[in-house]
Amino acid sequence: MQKDPEEQTVLVLGAAGVDIIARVEGDVQMDTSNPAQIRPSFGGAARNVAENLARLGQPISLLAVTGRDHPGGEILTYTRQAGVDVTHVHRVDNYPTGFYMAVLNEKGRLQYAFDDMRILAELTASYLTYHQDLFENASLLFLDANLPPATLETAFDLAARYSLPVCADPTTRSLAPRLQPYLNRLRLIVPSVAEACILTGQSFEAADNAAAQRAARALVNRGVDIALITMSEFGLCYATSETSGHIPAINTTINDPTGAGDALTAAVIYALLNNIEIDDAAQLGAAAAALALRHPGTVYPELSLDKLYDELSS
Repeated sequence: MQKDPEEQTVLVLGAAGVDIIARVEGDVQMDTSNPAQIRPSFGGAARNVAENLARLGQPISLLAVTGRDHPGGEILTYTRQAGVDVTHVHRVDNYPTGFYMAVLNEKGRLQYAFDDMRILAELTASYLTYHQDLFENASLLFLDANLPPATLETAFDLAARYSLPVCADPTTRSLAPRLQPYLNRLRLIVPSVAEACILTGQSFEAADNAAAQRAARALVNRGVDIALITMSEFGLCYATSETSGHIPAINTTINDPTGAGDALTAAVIYALLNNIEIDDAAQLGAAAAALALRHPGTVYPELSLDKLYDELSS
């Protein structure tokens, strides 16, 4: 990545919304109310990555869409205060701000999740074209697969026009196929095991380290520069054309898994922008995930490079 990260902005494109997370106390009982600890926060894969990068000190500009409603205004205020440039976020009247709801079991594991992201239909190709100067002046583009297909195509076309490296998050199993046509145009992709299975056509479990590394290498063979597969409590694996490896997960309490993958992705991107080798970048990603897992919220608010290194040395 040739452009100086101290002078250039990372452009982040995709979802921003409100998260409602319920962690139940005991087994989930059907057909009745379940006692739970419930927390709201601000989320969306792209917004989470943007906030994490901003807290690490990286200049960030966010392209996203919110409703012209109270939650949308709160998201923008909070994200701006975290250090993200939200000047160009699109606000619309015809849809509410996006929502994500999750139910965690008493151990903090995801049981069910629901989202209402109809508003992303308003994140159009013409919106990106209108803001193409942001692509021209950026050092890197991160996007999530929530984007409508036509918008995704325009994002990759603009990135190619301005020689902009692209990093991507497949986001969910159902959205991962949207990235299939663009694998050979990605600097970095960070799928979960389930998403990697879809992207590669291979089937494997998170505990199968060797199979995960084969899947990462398969993504590289399809043109990805760096493939990094997250494996929950089994850590992560990565591959490039020159190297591959596995990083164990850091042993930590799981308070809330929401946002841990986005923290990992942001830390890896930050490390690569600052010319840290992928082996060390992956370690920093694991540290960021551990900090996010312990925090009862989507983004760890005290994130810094020092905190990441402290996590690795503790």
